[in-house]
Amino acid sequence: MSPDQAFELSRSLLAEPLPRRWAHSQGVTAAARRLAPILGDHADVLVTAAVLHDTGYSPTLVSTGFHPLDGARYLRGHGQADELVVRLVANHSFALLEAEERGLRESLEAEFPLPDQGALVDALVYCDMTTTPAGEPTSHGERITEIVGRYGPDSVVGRFIRRAEPEIGKAAERIESRLAECR
Repeated sequence: MSPDQAFELSRSLLAEPLPRRWAHSQGVTAAARRLAPILGDHADVLVTAAVLHDTGYSPTLVSTGFHPLDGARYLRGHGQADELVVRLVANHSFALLEAEERGLRESLEAEFPLPDQGALVDALVYCDMTTTPAGEPTSHGERITEIVGRYGPDSVVGRFIRRAEPEIGKAAERIESRLAECR
């Protein structure tokens, strides 16, 4: 699936029922495009995963209520994306930690093992965690604060994101370092 095809699929699933989620996905995609210089041949993979990363929120796809798993299952079941993109969608932004909070870690790990392409995993974390719900750039710290504020500190998402915060910070630092080297 090309980035353009992924864009159209994501738009068809999110734009009307979830315009704010669609705006976020577009912002994450724009961030992914800015990382092309450090990803070389993998730039299109990142852009494709970025635009698809939240498709599991689409009301037509919700099955488990855990959007990384629901989105990845849809993409795999419909043969819409290659395996690496599907695994990136399933594992975006330290989804294993949220899956654990939801009692779904075994399912996620068994169905969609974490890709061994660390730079792509970091890049998708960076793009997602430096983009606001409205699709605007932000810092990963501000994004985490926004997420905890929106969901509450004792919610599943609030607990997970606070657990993931140190790793999100490390991923962001690795990407920012690579970007600085590229300049």
